[in-house]
Amino acid sequence: MAGSVNKVILVGNLGKDPEVRHSQGGQKIVSFSLATSETWNDRQSGERQERTEWHRIVIFNDRLGDVAERFLSKGRKVYIEGTLQTRKWTGQDGKDNYTTEIVLPRFGGELTILDTRHNEEGGQGGSTSRAPGGHSDLDDEVPF
Repeated sequence: MAGSVNKVILVGNLGKDPEVRHSQGGQKIVSFSLATSETWNDRQSGERQERTEWHRIVIFNDRLGDVAERFLSKGRKVYIEGTLQTRKWTGQDGKDNYTTEIVLPRFGGELTILDTRHNEEGGQGGSTSRAPGGHSDLDDEVPF
């Protein structure tokens, strides 16, 4: 194969409200946890089983970060498209630590809000509030 692909697509629910921080250069960084679940019937007992995976999402894209900060909260259902990245750091104990995250980079990624909720201003979030790649296809009059 001539190249490779690093693309992650997830549909899940936020486990907590997004956290917003800023880099030393002033760039907004938004992060949150996303739960994806699968269910099945156990063959032996017939009982319904469920397994939930938790994913750490980090948004470096300013436009998508603004959408996440303003409209996402615990429990919202979203579609995420990004890349898988593992980073390493040294803890206070001197040991190396690793974490793997789904990253929506500065000039890419996609975030789509899949559920409909009313925001504090009385408007309604759309069922497909989409801002792919940081370029909005949306009319400025859309209330989200």
